Amino acid sequence: MSPFDWPALMRAGLLGLRLTPRAFWRLTPAELRLMLGQEAAQNPMGRAGLAALMAAYPDHPDEAGENDE
Repeated sequence: MSPFDWPALMRAGLLGLRLTPRAFWRLTPAELRLMLGQEAAQNPMGRAGLAALMAAYPDHPDEAGENDE
């Protein structure tokens, strides 16, 4: 089974972007994503990024002595 929803992609390309079938099928999935305005997927956060985030937003007990959960 394909990881792509071809009917939705074809509607977006042929109807939304008004591509010809020839132009649509010559695109790579990355080119189609770019044309549809979808940003490239971000890389997952690494250990350094998590450490920086934890330093910027440390966990603190609330006034009742319980952690926010």
